[in-house]
Amino acid sequence: MTDSIRIAEVGDVPLDLAAHEKAVADPRAGAVVSFQGVVRDHDHGRGVTLLEYEGHPTAGAVLREVAAEIAEDPDVYAVAVSHRVGTLQIGDVAIVAAVSTAHRAAAFAACARLVDEAKARLPIWKRQVFTDGTDEWVNCP
Repeated sequence: MTDSIRIAEVGDVPLDLAAHEKAVADPRAGAVVSFQGVVRDHDHGRGVTLLEYEGHPTAGAVLREVAAEIAEDPDVYAVAVSHRVGTLQIGDVAIVAAVSTAHRAAAFAACARLVDEAKARLPIWKRQVFTDGTDEWVNCP
């Protein structure tokens, strides 16, 4: 990882937003923008009880590639991103991202790109379990 990629991990432990924000701290930064994706209790009008995330063994490498692409932006000082796998309950955090830049507009844009690219490219599949007992796989090939 380059010096500007502070965290880029896929794992099964709870994620810490504050740790990601602290990791991207930089004396040049006037903006730190962060995001956390939280498991909600519904999807498309159906009640959800829990999510299970399964990741391909290459998921960590893919996440590091995504982080490196965002870090290449000359406006970005530092990047931190993690995705959780395993069983997550309502309210648990599935993804955390933080980016530091000199100004807020660049930080918001970079953090949005980081999350969007991670969601689009990570080989992580989600099984949603609904309140009626049925389930559904999402992003599954």
